[in-house]
Amino acid sequence: MIIDKTEVQAINSFSRSESLSELIWLFVPILILILGIIIGLLVIVWLEREISAAIQQRIGPEYAGPLGILQALADGTKLLFKEDLLPPRGDMRLFSVGPSMAVISILLSYLVIPFGYRLVLADLSIGVSLWIAISSIAPIGLLMSGYGSNNKYSFSGGLRAAAQSISYEIPLTLCVLSISLLSNSSSTVDIVEAQSKYGFWGWNLWRQPIGFLVFLISSLAECERLPFDLPEAEEELVAGYQTEYSGIKYGLFYISSYLNLLVSSLFVTVLYLGGWNFSIPYIELFRKNQMDGVFGMAIGIFITLAKAYLFLFISITTRWTLPRMRMDRLLNLGWKFLLPFSLGNLLLITSSQLVSL
Repeated sequence: MIIDKTEVQAINSFSRSESLSELIWLFVPILILILGIIIGLLVIVWLEREISAAIQQRIGPEYAGPLGILQALADGTKLLFKEDLLPPRGDMRLFSVGPSMAVISILLSYLVIPFGYRLVLADLSIGVSLWIAISSIAPIGLLMSGYGSNNKYSFSGGLRAAAQSISYEIPLTLCVLSISLLSNSSSTVDIVEAQSKYGFWGWNLWRQPIGFLVFLISSLAECERLPFDLPEAEEELVAGYQTEYSGIKYGLFYISSYLNLLVSSLFVTVLYLGGWNFSIPYIELFRKNQMDGVFGMAIGIFITLAKAYLFLFISITTRWTLPRMRMDRLLNLGWKFLLPFSLGNLLLITSSQLVSL
């Protein structure tokens, strides 16, 4: 069979167009995820201002858009156009890379979060382990920012951030290992599926109450939320490692804080609250075979986000309810209480799994 030049060119052009379309469709889910994260951040900022205003009996944002929903967008635009000041005699490379490292390390954690049935960007067999490994990079960015600022207050805040993160990262990791042992998998999708087998009472919230409390406290400390906001306590450290930052670099720290809060709430949903599954005692709704199609996916996303925003409401309320802890007491809580409890919980789960074998 003889193929002329025009047919060869047509085949090559078709293969090029097919590879281009595959490349485009590769980036479409990533863009959709980034857009959803941005909208989620705007909603969190608006909710925090409204809830804190209600708790303190004052008026929240109300002029930028209906009910003040565009206030966060206005603040971001202002930070984008503000002057980017650089500290004299500081390390410019560390000073510039620190905020980006903090944001990127947290953004990568969203790759393994299942927002619904078959709605996950990367279903990896080491999903939760990857999240733990990636989240450990963010404190390095904070320490780089504090050191690169050539400021004693900033460096002290960076050291506090690193010490706090290490203190609460270990109990959080032990709680995640307990969930992996209980589910016989480190995949986030498998963990949700393991909880869905038993309905409402199969949620890890009921099977792991101690682990849930330790994970809840540790995640708040990882997000540097009150009462664990010592690294950036304005009264003590002049905003900590953020002291020398302005403009968009300061905005990146602001974004990373809420990104970390959102990803922690989503992992609480996945690990302990059954993910996209919704059921009430003796009645299970939206089984797996009902989650297919556009409507089923929308229901799964809604259930996941509803559970996540419940955790966000708890964290926001905690911020305006409890006083700030002292630094030595904060470290004592992590090393002397949460670490032994999480380690004992892990040993208990391990022994129960061995007995069942």
